[in-house]
Amino acid sequence: MSNVTPMMAQYLEIKAQYPDALLFYRMGDFYEMFFDDAVAASEALDIALTKRGKHDGDDIPMCGVPVHAAEGYLLTLIRKGFRVAVGEQLESPEEAKKRGYKAVVKRDVVRLVTPGTLTEDTLLEARRHNFLCALGNVRDEWALAWTDISTGAFHVMPLGQARIGAELARLAPSEVLVSEKVDETLRDVLGDLGIEATVLGAASFDSGAAEQRLCSTFAVQTLAGFGSFSRAELSGMGALVDYLDITQKGQLPLLQTPRQEAGARLMQIDAATRRNLELTSAMSGGRSGSLLAAIDRTVTSGGARLLERRVSSPSRDLAVIEERLDAVRWGVEGSFSDALRELLRRVPDVERALSRLGLDRGGPRDLTAVRSALTQAQTICERLDGVELPALLRRSRDALSGHDALLEVLDAALIVEPPLRVSDGGFVAQGYDEALDQARTLRDEGRGVIARMQGEYAEETGISSLKIKHNNVLGYFIEVTATHADKMHARSDRFIHRQTTANQVRFTTTELSELETRILNAGAEAAAIEKRLYDTLRHEILDRAGVLAEVAFALAEIDLALGLAELARQRDWCLPKVDDSRAFDIEAGRHPVVEAALQKAGEPFIANDCALSAEGDAASVRLLTGPNMAGKSTYLRQNALIALLAQIGSYVPARSAHIGVVSQIFSRVGASDDLARGRSTFMVEMVETAAILNQADDRALVILDEIGRGTATYDGLSIAWATLEHLHEVNRVRGLFATHYHELTVLAGKLPGVKNATVAVKEWDGDVIFLHEVHDGAADRSYGVQVAQLAGLPKAVITRARDVLEALEKGERERASPKALIDDLPLFSAAAKTPAPAVSRETPSAVEEKLAAITPDEMSPREALQMLYDLKALMKG
Repeated sequence: MSNVTPMMAQYLEIKAQYPDALLFYRMGDFYEMFFDDAVAASEALDIALTKRGKHDGDDIPMCGVPVHAAEGYLLTLIRKGFRVAVGEQLESPEEAKKRGYKAVVKRDVVRLVTPGTLTEDTLLEARRHNFLCALGNVRDEWALAWTDISTGAFHVMPLGQARIGAELARLAPSEVLVSEKVDETLRDVLGDLGIEATVLGAASFDSGAAEQRLCSTFAVQTLAGFGSFSRAELSGMGALVDYLDITQKGQLPLLQTPRQEAGARLMQIDAATRRNLELTSAMSGGRSGSLLAAIDRTVTSGGARLLERRVSSPSRDLAVIEERLDAVRWGVEGSFSDALRELLRRVPDVERALSRLGLDRGGPRDLTAVRSALTQAQTICERLDGVELPALLRRSRDALSGHDALLEVLDAALIVEPPLRVSDGGFVAQGYDEALDQARTLRDEGRGVIARMQGEYAEETGISSLKIKHNNVLGYFIEVTATHADKMHARSDRFIHRQTTANQVRFTTTELSELETRILNAGAEAAAIEKRLYDTLRHEILDRAGVLAEVAFALAEIDLALGLAELARQRDWCLPKVDDSRAFDIEAGRHPVVEAALQKAGEPFIANDCALSAEGDAASVRLLTGPNMAGKSTYLRQNALIALLAQIGSYVPARSAHIGVVSQIFSRVGASDDLARGRSTFMVEMVETAAILNQADDRALVILDEIGRGTATYDGLSIAWATLEHLHEVNRVRGLFATHYHELTVLAGKLPGVKNATVAVKEWDGDVIFLHEVHDGAADRSYGVQVAQLAGLPKAVITRARDVLEALEKGERERASPKALIDDLPLFSAAAKTPAPAVSRETPSAVEEKLAAITPDEMSPREALQMLYDLKALMKG
């Protein structure tokens, strides 16, 4: 490498440590990238690819992005799957020159940016968590640990390998850490969820080292105070902390103490069900169209993230559910909601401000975010003082008090609208620090003296255009145009020449140099004092990070309760009764997302009842028949969503609702090919159905739509039949089973827990009208041909389909061969108005003779019309 420049040698040395990441190499005001990094980044960011020097005889590709705009480029790269190592200058060029004229400025990576380790507001969605997960595995025991470093949340739970996919679907992490020893089955699970695993060495997952690592992180001698953790749980948590140490270069974020979660306290929802019910994202992608988007009335970022957690993880703990429902009911019935929500609108994202301050990536605005949050917390606490509150809101109110001392300090120290960066200065309020005020006075008065000095020099020389300017090379200098240079040179004893440019000449004086020294010292002193005060305020906040996190959670809890109350009032939802029974009685239930969409279009939603209450441990299944497009899938989904909403502690879209706690929700509504793994639609359907039959317990709510549709009729019918029997006899679930196999309706007379229901339709003049009403009974047919007609199939196809359908139904009645009956049908009936293929005959028909005899060009309109009548008469004859 003798022909490599010192700068490029430094670059290659740093890059060798991060071969799997793009290296942002700081050079002045730009982050530069070279070689393959430059080629990849220029394509991903759509920026110009240039070159800089040569390496081994070849041009070195180069591209760069401005430092001030780097966050936007980072976001693009992260979203496209890149990891970025940020290499900063660790000293100034002046400091480097002290080591030698050709010394290279010291640089090193200060941070590795990955999808799961983002903290900047511009890189994150304010209303969603950004989880980083790690899977620990010790002797066939598994655990999942996760954190959001932008808020400090840190959780762990033991789980069986079969539950990994469901839990990852619940958390929707941006990044998952796995050991290099993980087998391919787990990689398939991650692939199904669209997650690219980050593989770490086995040492990162070592449970023995993890315990020491965690004790050091939380500054304790033992983890016993946080709970009793298995080796697998320690492995997962240790891997998280180790990865954060690697990516943050030793600057660990503010992590809350580990919180153990028990899967048994949460409603279990597998990945397929989450996707089918569109809980937090729509099937088309994105938040719009999801349940979360339809019910979100929160006004703070923290409240929105809490709602996302609740929707993803409904509770099974009856006491918790009732406590949350009491809080929402207080919001619905009380008179404080509107005023409190207005105060909450002014609450900034204090959780993420704390995280940035903890990582030393914050600024003055993060200090004022804490101040604003405490100000609103104090006001809300005062508004609720003396008010009778339910337990959850009472605890939240109590958490908002007791922060007066910190608030007074921040109020006194900070201006109202501070700049973004500490280096911008001017964020500390006048009168807070005497030394800072003195330095500012000298700095600011110095600027006034400069202005007066400029006026004096202009008058003394008679040059009205004379200016005193400043730059980083010359400092302060006097500048005149070249036409006035002789006047200045004539007084060289007073005006000392500094520089000549194309159009200007620059000078200085002894008194200007002395004034510059005083001003520069004052400015630097003011900046240093302000930086010191910022660090002091930052540490005062971080010393209270634990209680401030409680304030943030309390504000989010109040926001969520009032947001759900606002939703209930707006949409006329009811308070559900939730208990330990196996009841499931919904009166006039509606689908929350579909209803909202119809309201926007000015159309009503047809509400329907659902009675699935079960006695003892018996099953209760409604077998739903009826045509496509009649609303069966909407009906299935809406009842699952009503149960879920009740167990997050929300009012529900119904006239009344009585729900015994649901342990699991399973939904198999719609499926598609999984081409990447070589699975057909039918195979996907069977895999999802197998998961339900193997896992559902007697507290589960199961909704199934069109089981067995992807194979031969009798195969599909037999599978659907056996599935329904298994759900009734073995799983003993509460469920809804929609089907087009009308043969299954006989099971209502054989299985005591099965009842028939159908979606009402009306036929009119050969068309079908959907009433969207569910009532007891079974459909006599599926109206598939009518639905096909509504879809716009050609008339010939519809006519032919009707003929075939009649033949099949006739064959079934007469026990004749359907194939023989269909073969006897003409390919298209006359009603289709489609000409039949030409058939050669030895003797032409009368119509053909008549047509052959006419000459259309010689006929008058009257004669042509008469000819049509004649031809028609011949056909009838």
